[in-house]
Amino acid sequence: MRYRTAMVIVALSAGVSGCGRVSTTRTPALVYPQTRTVDVVDDYHGIKVPDPYRWLEDLDSPEVQAWVEAQNRVTFAYLESIPARTAIRERLTQLQDYERFDVPTVTAGRYFFLRNSGLQNQSVLYVADGLDGQPRVLLDPNTLSPDGTVALAGTDVTADGKLLAYAIARAGSDWNELYVRDVQTGQDLPDHINWVKFSAISWTHDGSGFFYSRYDEPDDKKLQSSNYYQKLYFHRLGTPQSDDRLVYDRPDRKEWMFTGQVTDDGRYLIIYVSEGTEPKNRVYYLDLRQDRAEVVRLLDEFDAEYAFIDNDGPIFWFRTDLDAPRRRVVAIDIRNPRRDHWKELIPQAPETLDSVSVVDDVFLASYLKDACSQVKVFDLGGRFVREVTLPGIGNTWGFDGKRTDRETFYGFTGYTTPGTIYRYVVKTGESIVYKKPKVRFNPDDYQTRQVFYSSKDGTRVPMFITHRKGLKLDGDAPTLLYGYGGFSIPNLPRFAITRVAWMEMGGVYAEACIRGGGEYGEDWHNAGRLKNKQKCFDDFIAAAEWLIANNYTRPARLAIHGGSNGGLLVAACMTQRPELFGAVLPAVGVLDMLRFSQYTIGWAWTSEYGRPDDPEMFPVLRAYSPLHNLKPGTHYPATLLTTADHDDRVVPSHSFKFAAALQAAQAGPAPVLIRIETRAGHGAGKPTSKRIEEAADQLAFLVRVLDMRLPPKRPG
Repeated sequence: MRYRTAMVIVALSAGVSGCGRVSTTRTPALVYPQTRTVDVVDDYHGIKVPDPYRWLEDLDSPEVQAWVEAQNRVTFAYLESIPARTAIRERLTQLQDYERFDVPTVTAGRYFFLRNSGLQNQSVLYVADGLDGQPRVLLDPNTLSPDGTVALAGTDVTADGKLLAYAIARAGSDWNELYVRDVQTGQDLPDHINWVKFSAISWTHDGSGFFYSRYDEPDDKKLQSSNYYQKLYFHRLGTPQSDDRLVYDRPDRKEWMFTGQVTDDGRYLIIYVSEGTEPKNRVYYLDLRQDRAEVVRLLDEFDAEYAFIDNDGPIFWFRTDLDAPRRRVVAIDIRNPRRDHWKELIPQAPETLDSVSVVDDVFLASYLKDACSQVKVFDLGGRFVREVTLPGIGNTWGFDGKRTDRETFYGFTGYTTPGTIYRYVVKTGESIVYKKPKVRFNPDDYQTRQVFYSSKDGTRVPMFITHRKGLKLDGDAPTLLYGYGGFSIPNLPRFAITRVAWMEMGGVYAEACIRGGGEYGEDWHNAGRLKNKQKCFDDFIAAAEWLIANNYTRPARLAIHGGSNGGLLVAACMTQRPELFGAVLPAVGVLDMLRFSQYTIGWAWTSEYGRPDDPEMFPVLRAYSPLHNLKPGTHYPATLLTTADHDDRVVPSHSFKFAAALQAAQAGPAPVLIRIETRAGHGAGKPTSKRIEEAADQLAFLVRVLDMRLPPKRPG
């Protein structure tokens, strides 16, 4: 990729616009803000490691805030000089302006669902009495702040459907506040809970109160301080938070985290115990019908993942990967819970079991088959009944409900298929369209194919490729390659307007399902974490090489993008193979692998990455840490980092330090910019307007630095 300037104004309307080459001359070299260095050196197991930009970790200091403002001035001046930027933003706004729904949940005959009319910053929670009832607004987060930065972060409804407990997050923070609303009147009760983070909300069956998880009130650095000693509480309705009852904590285990879930029959409180992000957990329970009952440690070894599905009295059903890396379903009688008394109901399959629910007295089991959804129905004895007929190859979510429900709802999406909501009648197996969006583009103009390529060690890796039909494979198509590869999270086909706009401009969108994710179960995850983390980067680099070898693109036209752990992915690949890419878009990335565990919840990621203070893991982390592998005098690709000032998941100092170091190391003409959003966090709850602005800036950046030739405007 080369740093160029657009000389022709390109208009984007009705989907595609502009014509010919959009850049011909080079602008003067960028003048970056001066970033001072400090003489800070850390000693890791006898090895001295300088950290010259340590001062950028003090996020509240006036000097850091001045640095942020200076960097943003340079970045936005550059972005504002791109003629296509305005038209791209307008087209993204057109595409986003469509009615969207999420899967409804049904409680006591009331249907609760999220709806966005199109350009609302936050989706609105509606309720309807009955399937055909007239929906009414129950909670509109857009009224809670003038800039749309207060988001709904979680809900739970009482068994009688009369009360809603809900969580809100402000400015993208992981910190939540809890409130209670009367469903009939829409008025809030006096209840207000603070300092909630990484928590579920779960009502008792009688509606007397709910369980939630919180931390002690933090110090004045609440967006940076480490989060330890989570506690599980019960809040009784109508009482102050100071009276909330402590249900469970472990002062001897500061890293343990607790989630409470009341069973559908109201009898038990299931307590999930986790440590870090490794998908292994303990399961305890509390009998809510017994006064002064003690917490029972049912599964107490951290030996596998256990997800509670439902119960039939004292018979608990779990999805687990114990002795089954692609997961299975087992029944445990809590009266005799010894492992040799467990009953396997649904054995491990060739596909990866992703989720299980019980509706109308059957198991609805959602699988991943080569990263695409497959849903099967089993009776409660584990006998296969049928496979759910899905609308095509794509990704589903939903299928929630209770044993007494006769129907459920699910969503279906693909790269060119906006999320459509279906009602599923369990007894007949019929899927009925419930809500179907209308987007201003024609999906029939595009095609998606799945390919499999070989990584460095010969491992077969899947990749999805989507583009306009009739693409000429001449090795010159601008291509955007996306990846994640971590925390057992799979990459699945999903609709996004940014990708549509990219393809309308003639781009190819590719998504590699690399190791470290959850596409093929825990074995696939383990193959890309800890000492195996380099395999994630090898897989992603191999995907780029495959796209080049198969004449989709060439290095100067190839951009890579990833967020959070995916930001680590693309930054690490850039430092290892700078000549392979034309542009890099690391978003809210984990970029300093020697200090990631120092802030907020970063300590929890050590189960994925390892600990820098471990003498065996330190050399592994240092070998791929993006910040520590920049080499001065190297021609790096054009880079646009994105982060946010309220990101308390991956603190923005990761991106600050990497941007400063990359600007200092860059020997080539390609720009190195950082875009720092204000009043925003890691991504969840970000207002629609901010999402559009950021996406427009990223696409405009790619138009310039990839020297894109936009297709001519189509008639009509």
